[in-house]
Amino acid sequence: MVMNNNTVRSEPELKKEMYDKIYKVKEQAKLGGGKERIEKQHAKGKLSARERIELLVDEGSFREYDALVTHRCTDFNMQDKKVYGDGVITGHGTINGKLVFVFSQDFTVFGGSLSATFAQKICKIMDKAVEVGAPVIGINDSGGARIQEGVDSLAGYADIFLRNVTSSGVVPQISLIMGNCAGGAVYSPAMTDFIFMVKNTSYMYVTGPNVLKTVTHEDIDHESLGGSKAHTEKSGVAHLEFENDIEALERTREFISMLPSSNKEKSPKIESSESRSREKDSLLKDIVPSDSNASYNMKDIINNIVDEEQFFETQPNYAKNIITGFARFEGQTVAIIANQPQELAGCLDVNSSVKAGRFVRFANAFNIPILTLVDVPGFLPGVNQEHSGIIRHGAKLLFAYAEATVPKITVITRKAYGGAYDVMSSKHLRGDFNYAWPNSEIAVMGADGAVQILGNQMGDGTKEEKEAYYKDRFATPLQAASRGFIDDVIHPADTRRLICEALDILETKDVKNPEKKISNIPL
Repeated sequence: MVMNNNTVRSEPELKKEMYDKIYKVKEQAKLGGGKERIEKQHAKGKLSARERIELLVDEGSFREYDALVTHRCTDFNMQDKKVYGDGVITGHGTINGKLVFVFSQDFTVFGGSLSATFAQKICKIMDKAVEVGAPVIGINDSGGARIQEGVDSLAGYADIFLRNVTSSGVVPQISLIMGNCAGGAVYSPAMTDFIFMVKNTSYMYVTGPNVLKTVTHEDIDHESLGGSKAHTEKSGVAHLEFENDIEALERTREFISMLPSSNKEKSPKIESSESRSREKDSLLKDIVPSDSNASYNMKDIINNIVDEEQFFETQPNYAKNIITGFARFEGQTVAIIANQPQELAGCLDVNSSVKAGRFVRFANAFNIPILTLVDVPGFLPGVNQEHSGIIRHGAKLLFAYAEATVPKITVITRKAYGGAYDVMSSKHLRGDFNYAWPNSEIAVMGADGAVQILGNQMGDGTKEEKEAYYKDRFATPLQAASRGFIDDVIHPADTRRLICEALDILETKDVKNPEKKISNIPL
């Protein structure tokens, strides 16, 4: 019992007063920068930092860390401007029962600017995610470094960058850009595995439009410089763009369900009622035209062989001549890389090599089997490609496939010419099961080019006759099959069944590369 101002209060009353005070402080912390600023977010078509987390994780599963943390800055009278949480919400929750760690930057608190304590909160959940083996999802909406804190803020960014690197290949890292992300802040998302953006409300750039206008005299708006369209179509920085925050969060939930929680887990497998052999498999033979120069949509093949025609494509609007994404076979997640004959005839170029190479390395890091669908006439010719470094960038894809030790299944649907044949997960790069459809053309080059080079060495006959001879003798899967470079020439209708069988066989595959500190990929 305690006396205060001549009032006697019992122990239960004191405890209630203390609990009420803590509850009030916590409720205040949930408001971030206040209701008025939250309404401004809504007016821009954006959710608040807390609303985003509530939609991302399973209902009632979020457990917040450090909700009562405040900054320690005393310069510029900052000691009088403290907000609980200090501009970022951190914690863990579940997505469809799977544990995830999340941080959500709060633009209503100091514009979401990063302070030393802000960074410490993020680092704490990143460290915990690695310790327990769970994905990290970062929701970015920040004005950048908190200028009032000077070098402490810069140090905070570096602390996060270090954890992005040490976590890479250990746990999946997903970045959602749902507002501003500028200056040095962009390098944290850039080092994560996947970046998702929101149309018209998210921006990423190292140098903003105002600085560019002053320094380089270039006049450009925020959207054109660093909006979702710029980064999903031109730069390749981002993987997907969504209409609004809600769609982005819903699709992220779907995406996380397809990934393992860490590099210690196998590729996820869910219950599936899909049969290995289906009636519609017979339709596959009609997708590829008999004319080897005619285009077709490789996605038609993908949708016909995967479970429930569900394919989660990544970077669909960048380097369209190669397709990357995730699908399931009998419930198991598989990474798919495929040439796209509808774009540049499916040729490999600088951008497609970088896009696919990074994707292969992600799949390999997280034990996800790789299915490669091949229809490639070679590397794209041209002075621009040569001067842009097609040799170096093309080598990235080759390097990625060669070092990958996960199950690798390859199906050649039509062309596999020249060095591109080698690169696209060939038997020579430790492909586990390599199949070809009967109409496949596996050769150094196409018949037209071969006849021009070989000329008189092919004897008498018209150009058409020589091309027909070359196709019959060299541009078939039979020569590769006779040397064991192709395991079998298969009917298109058997493709799904054979892929599923291969996945079963390869479930216990155990291959390791020679011990080394690190590979020196040609960056």
